Amino acid sequence: MANKKEEKNPRLGQVGGQAILEGVMMKSGEDVAISVRAMDGTVRSKKTKHVSLRKKYKIFALPIIRGVVSFVESMILSVSTMNHGVDMLGIEEEETKFEKWLKEKFGAGLLTVLMPISIILGLLLSVALFFYLPSLISGWIAKPFGGDIGIWRSAVEGVIKIAIFVGYILLVSLMPDIRRTFEYHGAEHKSIFCYESGEELTVENVKKHKRFHPRCGTSFMFVMILIGIIIGFFIPFQNSFLRTACKLLLLPLTMGIGFEFLMYAGKHDNFLVRMLSAPGLWMQRITTKEPDDSQLEVAIKSLKLAMPEVFPDEECLAPDPKPELPENTEEKTGEQNAEA
Repeated sequence: MANKKEEKNPRLGQVGGQAILEGVMMKSGEDVAISVRAMDGTVRSKKTKHVSLRKKYKIFALPIIRGVVSFVESMILSVSTMNHGVDMLGIEEEETKFEKWLKEKFGAGLLTVLMPISIILGLLLSVALFFYLPSLISGWIAKPFGGDIGIWRSAVEGVIKIAIFVGYILLVSLMPDIRRTFEYHGAEHKSIFCYESGEELTVENVKKHKRFHPRCGTSFMFVMILIGIIIGFFIPFQNSFLRTACKLLLLPLTMGIGFEFLMYAGKHDNFLVRMLSAPGLWMQRITTKEPDDSQLEVAIKSLKLAMPEVFPDEECLAPDPKPELPENTEEKTGEQNAEA
């Protein structure tokens, strides 16, 4: 009877998004749209296609495996989206001598060369902060108890990991550009809420909705931490290096289980989803800010472009800031999107 009372909204889980620098990316099925507020004040948009490996190969669509594939694809798409967004802003900067030297030596710009390095350093920093450091600190806490607090060590590590995560978000939120991005994050949530409610996507309608969305990636992070705590109960090692190594080896399982929950949460709104999403909703008081009307316009534009079957009259009017990449080239060929 309870299942019957839980009326499934067919619009739930149909579209998701990501806030970027001065803009919003929206994704619905294979359609991806990026809209930004350019330096000249106009809204520039780009549409692409993203076909997941889960649709190409059946093995990648199996439970748990599809979660790992989706996570990797999301990271790649996220980096690609941010790069496209920056290009679309129309920021004109004079090329430095160092950048000219890089092009001569590597055939690429500064950003192209530094991006892989920054990704590697970012991954190493993430492992150190969110895997090794919590294990190390929990080991120090366990020393007065003989160095072994049993399964509770995983719970202690989880609390430390949450504290580090919250502290990190609080620090970066002090940066003006990050605060602006958090405002676009709020615009993304509000526009999705408005679409899911069945209302017309206008600035006035979108403005009325909450900026805290239960199916946000922030909520997913807390679910991942909770799953990691449960899995950590079964790691027998007390050595910090061994515990970190085991957690990294078990990370695909953690991501897979988390993705299954995310898929369920995307199409349901019940007590379980609300309970597990609650910590993420609280965290969104930091990661989302109230947007202004101009930011809402960008989010609405992106959402409509990402759902051409629902909004067939919406067009990508703004020119692509890169003359060598005509607007909608990716939409027509789909070749560049396959690389994203």
